[in-house]
Amino acid sequence: MSTSSQVGFLVPLSDNLEEDGKSSIPRIPLSEGPNCVGRDCIPVTDKRLSRKHLTITATCTGSADVVVEGTNPVVIRSKGERKKLLSRERWKLGSGDIIELIPGHYLFKYVSTTRKDETSPGNKQKRPFSEESIADKGQMHGKKKAREVCQEEASEMIMLHNNGQETNSSAEAIRQFRVPKHKLPLTFRLMRVRELPAWANSEAVSISDVIQGNVLVAILSNYMVDMDWLLSACPTLKRIPNVLVIHGEGDGTMEYMKRSKLANWILHKPSLPIAYGTHHSKAMLLVYPTGVRVIVHTANLISIDWNNKSQGLWMQDFPWKDQNNLGKDGGFENDLVDYLSALKWPEFTVNIPAFGSCKINSSFFKKFDYSSASVRLIASVPGYHSGSSLRKWGHMKLRTVLQECTFSKEFQKSPLIYQFSSLGSLDEKWMTEFASSMSAGVTDDKKPLGIGEPMIVWPNVEDVRCSLEGYAAGSAIPSPSKNVEKEFLKKYWARWKASHTGRCRAMPHIKTFLRYNGQSLAWFLLTSSNLSKAAWGTLQKNNSQLMIRSYELGVLFLPSSVKRGCGFSCTNNGYLSEDETSMHEGKKIKLVTLAWQGKGNDDSSEVIKLPVPYELPPKPYSPEDIPWSWDRRYTKKDIYGQLEFCIQGLFVVLLKARFMSELDIQVPTTFDPFADANAQNSGAGAKEYVHIRVQQRNGRKSLTTVQGLKKEFSYNKILKDLKKEFCCNGTVVQDPELGQVIQLQGDQRKNVSTFLIQAGIVKKDNIKIHDSSEKISSSDYFRADSQGKILKEIETEFSEDEEALIIRMYNLLGKRWSLIAGRIPGRSTEEIVKYWNTRSSTSQ
Repeated sequence: MSTSSQVGFLVPLSDNLEEDGKSSIPRIPLSEGPNCVGRDCIPVTDKRLSRKHLTITATCTGSADVVVEGTNPVVIRSKGERKKLLSRERWKLGSGDIIELIPGHYLFKYVSTTRKDETSPGNKQKRPFSEESIADKGQMHGKKKAREVCQEEASEMIMLHNNGQETNSSAEAIRQFRVPKHKLPLTFRLMRVRELPAWANSEAVSISDVIQGNVLVAILSNYMVDMDWLLSACPTLKRIPNVLVIHGEGDGTMEYMKRSKLANWILHKPSLPIAYGTHHSKAMLLVYPTGVRVIVHTANLISIDWNNKSQGLWMQDFPWKDQNNLGKDGGFENDLVDYLSALKWPEFTVNIPAFGSCKINSSFFKKFDYSSASVRLIASVPGYHSGSSLRKWGHMKLRTVLQECTFSKEFQKSPLIYQFSSLGSLDEKWMTEFASSMSAGVTDDKKPLGIGEPMIVWPNVEDVRCSLEGYAAGSAIPSPSKNVEKEFLKKYWARWKASHTGRCRAMPHIKTFLRYNGQSLAWFLLTSSNLSKAAWGTLQKNNSQLMIRSYELGVLFLPSSVKRGCGFSCTNNGYLSEDETSMHEGKKIKLVTLAWQGKGNDDSSEVIKLPVPYELPPKPYSPEDIPWSWDRRYTKKDIYGQLEFCIQGLFVVLLKARFMSELDIQVPTTFDPFADANAQNSGAGAKEYVHIRVQQRNGRKSLTTVQGLKKEFSYNKILKDLKKEFCCNGTVVQDPELGQVIQLQGDQRKNVSTFLIQAGIVKKDNIKIHDSSEKISSSDYFRADSQGKILKEIETEFSEDEEALIIRMYNLLGKRWSLIAGRIPGRSTEEIVKYWNTRSSTSQ
């Protein structure tokens, strides 16, 4: 630091852009002249922050020049704009400007201590420049600012810089949302979003708000689990004596989880009997000395899901049963126990005070009194369900529950909303089937509600581009264009607009389905299920069988489900007072959104507000709106100045292991998708390998050779499975040198190998992708010795796709190589480390 006279400070800020008095990071004094700012003067260990991260040359006039010295970008917030600066770029600061030393992290406000900012108008023009851009000064002066923002983004940025103050009524909705503790189970809550102003996080929850108190047993159910983040975000978990994690992670990540978990933790991945299913449910069960807390939510157990996304969470506490109702059950209990039974986790024994030794299995959860449950559970379990099980799961369960309900006449023929974060491969027939379930129920005079007109609330490209994360947010909305751009879907699209909850720019990972009229809700479903056949199931065999691939879980809010006395708490000394917990008998329950403007509670009705994050009715897409798909190429820079090249197959292959739980065809399991192809009477004969040739759209051909498949198989049946997987044309052809070859049309070369590896059919070393220009001969193919070991090793370089993913995951996870390897199909931890070390040495 310069020893000249002090002219200003860098003041640390909280995520809400307020001065952080509790921060361990002190104010940084700035002297006249150059000041080095970085890890040497900021007490953090985060190596994304360079020791000399930036130089601030402060002046006695109050202004300061900033130069980015480190390799990582810096974000400047100034006068309602947010600009990303790369290495060696410059910016002129004014007093009050905010610096994000790492985008979204380490926020500081520049405060000048001089009496007046005497910077001339010419100098107040803020724009970055580098040596290369000086020559273009005249041209740059006339350009629009690099970041073009949508209307919602602009208004929210204004609110952000005015401490969240806004006068219009839409912003007041979430600001005024307050729920008494005894009524929390009657509604759900949005999760806290780190970069939103305080008003937008009213009544929002974080993971530490949920997991607290004297927990004896914790069961955490999810798809993705980041152990390191989980323990740092919720230290209470370290003190819980018994923790069961039910997850859907792949083998690579599972190995890392095993090594990083605490000794008293048990990991369990439920079986997936049908290909391409996942364990996608997101829930928690916390057992206390006084009862159990049931939590259903929408976030993976990873940092970005709990900090950057629009998410939802519901929870309710239930006491132990007393002697008078030990044998009693009900709809909520039966649904919960049936679902837990399907998970088949390894039973374990714990000591519960006042109860002694207890086996923790699904039946254990019959010991609690769920009579006050304020919701119904809607779950999905993989399998072929028929007979009495036909209406037990998926959309048929929802249909059954709604058929038992009576609704106000205002909901007859009223519209439906489907809102989710990934779209499966759908057709009009299934959409009709699904709408029939969503439209079940009768009016007060026993007339059917009738089929509602559905709308799909879905972010468009501009929503993602202008979001808090920029294009990076699109990786958690992982629907390919082949699913999104079907002609019949055009009539369904509606905008994601969430001004009243401050979440226009927090991209949704929440999943909600509802029926509404104005701001009144017939019912509302918060769930892990996306809009896919895998999640909800599809009817087969003349509607006598429902096929579901994945585990899912949701909670259904119904006026008829609201119970008297739901004020029990496991962490607040049991029951609240009777006055607080009682709902007046005979009152009519009305579910509404935060934007509802009607009269409040009276002698005849009880109004329950649900924080539906998006606005109703949603605005249909205009001709200019393009629904987001993650495999398209976007050439317009996002708010960070980044371009995302979402080439067909690149995004899907790169992030498939991270986000395929959201797709209709999901992460393959160890279930063999070629099982049906292994016919004893196929007549194909014994083979050591099978050739899959891809006829690419550019006319070139590539050949993939697979070794290690079972010796008895049918080419035609394998072809059928591949065509179904990739939605492409194909045939079996006779090659003069190779014999029978499976030939596919399209650009599926890498996808085929990824599919085979992730499905657990063969290992990476059993596959060779031949170059399209390569002369193929029989000597080029893998051979195996009598024990099946590969005799010829092929050194496979990392593709550009893989390199890009490694860098992306490194920026997110750091040197958690096992976790990164788990995200890259067919790559081992050792390969990743070797690649990174080689890259690092060559870049120095």
